[in-house]
Amino acid sequence: MKNIYIIGIGLIGGSIAKDIKRLTPDSVIYGIDHNPKHLGQAKELGIIDEKSTLETLSQADIVIVTVPVDATVKLLPEVLDLVHDDALVIDAGSTKNDICKVVENHPKRRNFLATHPIAGTEFSGPSAAIEGLFVGKTNIICEVEKTAFKLQELALNIFKIMGMRIRYMNPEAHDKHIAYVSHLSHISSFMLGKTVIEKEKNERDIFDLAGSGFESTVRLAKSSPEMWTPIFKQNKVNVIETLEEYIDNLTRFKEFMKADEFDEIYNEMKSTNHIKDILKGIV
Repeated sequence: MKNIYIIGIGLIGGSIAKDIKRLTPDSVIYGIDHNPKHLGQAKELGIIDEKSTLETLSQADIVIVTVPVDATVKLLPEVLDLVHDDALVIDAGSTKNDICKVVENHPKRRNFLATHPIAGTEFSGPSAAIEGLFVGKTNIICEVEKTAFKLQELALNIFKIMGMRIRYMNPEAHDKHIAYVSHLSHISSFMLGKTVIEKEKNERDIFDLAGSGFESTVRLAKSSPEMWTPIFKQNKVNVIETLEEYIDNLTRFKEFMKADEFDEIYNEMKSTNHIKDILKGIV
């Protein structure tokens, strides 16, 4: 039997807890959260077995940190201070560079594995947790060579039974690539939602006309600002670079429209259709 502590019982932490309870029923899941309401909900929903606090982390065999990335940077060194020498500590943050740097010289760096399971929805809190959320999803692991081998094996076994695919990257490459495929899409969704909300003030019918295309495109605008603002802050340089390229493409499209160059617009869209071939292998 293993004592598994999950810090941050929201969508990701709660979904991990659900999978671990189902797949390793002899484990005991302890929950830690700064929000007492979330902790109470997680207990009522059976996501965790017991409520707990940081002070009890010396009893943990595995600690999974699923709080916003700015909180992870502050909390992770303290967690490593508190766990015993054979404990495994995992994070699930959407940025990796700052998180890896903050513990690079920690005496228990070997106990830590930096990961990013690429899964989720636009919802948050314990009630958003989904059993099987990670099946077939990619989990990016950074600096695996800095983690003790037996703890690597323990973590990989957990990821395997949860159905995740593994990809290895260095933190810098992770943050650069994830800015394109995740962070930019969230910004686009937020700003599309903002644009429509502002327009809706003058045109009340706009939401009556909104179809599934709008709904799917703006879905991510429901995501938690508390989670995403720190992500954009930590990955500022890469996000700005992706935004500049995106804005250049939008400007180019607008100039084609102004010049009635609809053949060019067709060519732009046609060439972009190739994205369906790229995505075919990952969905």
